[in-house]
Amino acid sequence: MMRPTSALAAVLATALILGPGPAIAAKPPALPKAVEPGAVNPLWHDGKIKNYLPYMSWPEVAALLKKTDMVIIPVGAMEQHGLGGPIGTDYLNGTQRALLIAQQTDVLVAPILLPGQSPYHAEFPGTITLSSETVERVYFEAAQSLIKQGFRRFLFLNSHGGNVATTDFIVDRINQETPAVAVELGAAAELMQQPAPAAGPAKPRVFDRHAGVNETANSLYLTPGLYDQSVARAATLSYPPHLAAMVPQVLNGDRAANLVFLAEALKQKSTGKQTSTREMSDTGAWSVLDPKTATADMGRRDNEAFVASAVAFINRWKALRPNGVN
Repeated sequence: MMRPTSALAAVLATALILGPGPAIAAKPPALPKAVEPGAVNPLWHDGKIKNYLPYMSWPEVAALLKKTDMVIIPVGAMEQHGLGGPIGTDYLNGTQRALLIAQQTDVLVAPILLPGQSPYHAEFPGTITLSSETVERVYFEAAQSLIKQGFRRFLFLNSHGGNVATTDFIVDRINQETPAVAVELGAAAELMQQPAPAAGPAKPRVFDRHAGVNETANSLYLTPGLYDQSVARAATLSYPPHLAAMVPQVLNGDRAANLVFLAEALKQKSTGKQTSTREMSDTGAWSVLDPKTATADMGRRDNEAFVASAVAFINRWKALRPNGVN
């Protein structure tokens, strides 16, 4: 496959790197005594956040390296998320989850790119999509920079389904070609999840994926104030007939049907499959549920469970290999 030039990768890494600051700070930072009121940017509301690379000085990074050689790299996207969802949902939510983890166990959080691979959303204004070759090269070269500085364990936290194959490839390249070791943190956290206690009869499964109730709930918890529920509504979905016939089987847990369904659904318009998001959804959401029913408390429960599992895995890895990779 053709690879983008180093110059292109450098431009992308400069132009698309490190987006808006996170929203988890409890209060704005105290102003230096010498600063007069009104003499600072009125839009700035972030406080200092532990282990967040964009906010750290190099001595702070050097000090963290003495305690840990671990890095979480969120892998997100810049794509439409229905009528009320921010374009940066995947990037922002992934970064926020990583930061919540880093408050409980020492690990650097190093976001690299805002966009990912979202060609099937490209018919909606605001979506930015990159090729798999570009995404892979930028993340791999960013990891190489950190490896040269002494970081040896990488946890890629993918928050966008379209990045799965590319993230797996980046992880494999790091493991095969460098002295470092990498894993995908979502899969790793899943290993540590505790089974939920039974809470009455199982609820019937419903189709709720991109920009649906679950993802909206996560946004309401992780980035409060960015999702506009006042304009949200349930989407009208349409599929090619053979895919529509598979939906009940997918919801019933048929893994073969799910594999075939996802192989064909959500593909860019140029493939002719008639499954780009614009062709399947009038709002851009891929869900039969109304996002207005999502709550921040639903998102809190989901994220607290994930963060606990991720922290458990990271601490287990630290116990298995306290000094990282020699």
